[in-house]
Amino acid sequence: MKKSTQTVNHIKEYCVYDAIIIGGGLAGLCNAIHLSKYGKKILLIEKNEYPKHKVCGEYISNEVLPYLEFLGINPFDFGAVKIKEFQLSTAKSKLISAKLPLGGFGISRHTLDLVLSERAKKNGVTILQDVVVNSAFLKGVFKIETKQNNIFTSKVAIGAFGKRSLLDVKMERAFIQQKSPYLGVKIHVKGDFPADLVALHNFKGGYCGVSKVENNAINLCYITNFSSFKQYKNIDDFQEQVVFKNKFLKEIYQNSEAIFERPLTISQISFETKKPVENHVIMCGDSAGMIHPLCGNGMSMAIQSAQIASKLILNYLNDSLSSRRELEKQYIRQWNKKFRLRLKAGHFIAMLFRNDRVAAVLLQALKKIPFLLPIIIRQTHGKPMKI
Repeated sequence: MKKSTQTVNHIKEYCVYDAIIIGGGLAGLCNAIHLSKYGKKILLIEKNEYPKHKVCGEYISNEVLPYLEFLGINPFDFGAVKIKEFQLSTAKSKLISAKLPLGGFGISRHTLDLVLSERAKKNGVTILQDVVVNSAFLKGVFKIETKQNNIFTSKVAIGAFGKRSLLDVKMERAFIQQKSPYLGVKIHVKGDFPADLVALHNFKGGYCGVSKVENNAINLCYITNFSSFKQYKNIDDFQEQVVFKNKFLKEIYQNSEAIFERPLTISQISFETKKPVENHVIMCGDSAGMIHPLCGNGMSMAIQSAQIASKLILNYLNDSLSSRRELEKQYIRQWNKKFRLRLKAGHFIAMLFRNDRVAAVLLQALKKIPFLLPIIIRQTHGKPMKI
């Protein structure tokens, strides 16, 4: 079977791939491009059609630029906005500013996912629009079943299906058994906001990221505790009564014009600990672990996890690793080395800012000792990726 260079909607044949990637977000697409770059036969299964907007902060640390270049992607060719300044405010509108140690860029998932998917197809990746309903591993081979009654086999399976999935339930992953109390809301607007700035504004029970993306659009994306949200009639009421208590958010929302017809929402967001490998599936991106959006580095982590996974998978497929057990062992070790401390730092920082009094004291301390803020930022960011 020849590799397809087009998106596939109906494949009813049984075929074997070097790797099957479940989920076509940042982690899934970067894995697909990386592995196919070395001639591997790759199937990527994604439930949505490209392009699609997603609830996402849409700010990415510059640490990923060398890797994106390696994959053949320059985000600035597609309108990405360079960002170098950072602002943080408390729920009581106390503000502090700093320069980002490494800097970053803003680009929408609508654009970036489309660009990555086109690169993957150009590399010969088969992209199937379908939903995976089961993944079984037997005698060293994965059997992947989809909603459209497709059955595929592969040597390696990569889970890049995001925050929550039917497969998480099927695998009985520990985090899926616990309640996930967070709700995410996102909208794009037109208005006046500095192009080189990313801001994180806190409000009671949540926080909102603000930054520009391509086409002069402003991305507003906030996360809140669902128990707080459900006390209000709807999103507009919640924003008026809670979000707009932060004067910076009130000013941005009320002096801008919505681009989307209505806000996008996602519920059941979990920051519980996840395992990087489950049922022999290599987990990447949010499937492996989520950093609090307050730390603004989830997209970067998804991209970096793809690099870690792809390098090890290539070694495994090329027999440079002795066994699947060694592949899994090394991935877990490298994933934890790269991200475990970031996740812990993210949990701790988010915990501090959930308490209004603690957040106010912390902000006052940062104003008196301003060099501490870049140090804190570095705890949830890395250095430029090595190729």
